[in-house]
Amino acid sequence: MKALLKDVAQYYSEKVSRYGATPEGVDWNSERGQIIRFEQLLRICSREAWFTLNDFGCGYGALLAYIRSSDYRATYCGLDISETMILQAQRIYDGAEHASFVTDIALMSRADYTVASGIFNVKLDTSSADWAAYIFETLGDLDALSAKAFAFNMLTSYSDADKMRPDLYYGDPCFFFDYCKKHFSREVCLLHDYGLYEFTIGVRKQT
Repeated sequence: MKALLKDVAQYYSEKVSRYGATPEGVDWNSERGQIIRFEQLLRICSREAWFTLNDFGCGYGALLAYIRSSDYRATYCGLDISETMILQAQRIYDGAEHASFVTDIALMSRADYTVASGIFNVKLDTSSADWAAYIFETLGDLDALSAKAFAFNMLTSYSDADKMRPDLYYGDPCFFFDYCKKHFSREVCLLHDYGLYEFTIGVRKQT
């Protein structure tokens, strides 16, 4: 997996080096789209009490800024495979309380919730079969890192065919809904109605 993700890390490092701490720096089209994604992912989280949150593929930490500007109260840990991204995040949030950024999953603790935005999209030259294997392994990591729930998003296979790119991965939302139901929990939600060519899945752990 490390070899598979090496080129992906370089891809994102080049993006953030070129565009800085902006949506374009993490390969999104707009700030509005980024906020819409955060809204879907955070549906698994409670606003009523303090919680711990892992941000898997955190980029420069935009989700942390969104949380702090909203009604959420959380201890946050961001992980990214791009050291350039993490350096940006550490610079932006230098001295921030209840926040940390790491490049090694081994440094992450189990949290109440884990979210992952955009980490399954850019496969570059990796075969779809190998990329799917990476997704399955990573979903297992998200599950293991989460005490209450986890959520992730993915480009949808229902995208317009003429706009789909060979270097991107488009997942079948029905397949991944079924996969999460069978492997992680009976309490799974699928969101595919928020105006972007993607879907979000939330998995609540059974207690």
